[in-house]
Amino acid sequence: MIRALGAALMMSGIAAAADEKWVDLVGSKVDDHWITKGNWVLKDGVFNLTPREGEKGWSRFHAYLWSKGSEYTDFECEFEYKCEPKGNSGFYFHVGDVTNPVNKGIEVQIYDKHDSVAKLTDHTSGGVIPGIPPKKQMSKPAGEWNKMLVNVKGDKLTVSLNGEVVNEVDLSKGKLADRPKTGSIGFQDHALPLELKAIKVRVLK
Repeated sequence: MIRALGAALMMSGIAAAADEKWVDLVGSKVDDHWITKGNWVLKDGVFNLTPREGEKGWSRFHAYLWSKGSEYTDFECEFEYKCEPKGNSGFYFHVGDVTNPVNKGIEVQIYDKHDSVAKLTDHTSGGVIPGIPPKKQMSKPAGEWNKMLVNVKGDKLTVSLNGEVVNEVDLSKGKLADRPKTGSIGFQDHALPLELKAIKVRVLK
């Protein structure tokens, strides 16, 4: 009985230690964990991206929200996002060059597209760019919070959206095979309003 209790406590300690590996990436100000020249404002735990007058397009990579001082290989990142109508952004990972993430990284799509009968493409939320649509449409309408979990272990990428696995991808195949295996993580500034909160990451071993 004592031995069983000891084992249970040990397992509980292991689970607690695993939980402690999560790192909060919100902080008290943007530059606690992120680098950007974009118009990202952190208030009450929410990152709010408000494009400035005249801003447009997605190629202003310096305006993306890039992880500060850390690169990730095998990891989990969980966050919540909220789009406005026709909103468009993305979560980038394994970015070997933040000046060229489209070709030197991998993007998981964030998009305002919640019509269940619409054709699934790589631009549906949870899609992987380039070319891999999600298995199902799980995003909520514009103005509602969505929770995304991105898990990368070896060559396997798993994307969950609002509690459902929507994509499982072999990163060693197709157009993603030549992408970096480690690098920065970040969020796209597509010059469209976006809100992010509860961002956390942990390294997987």
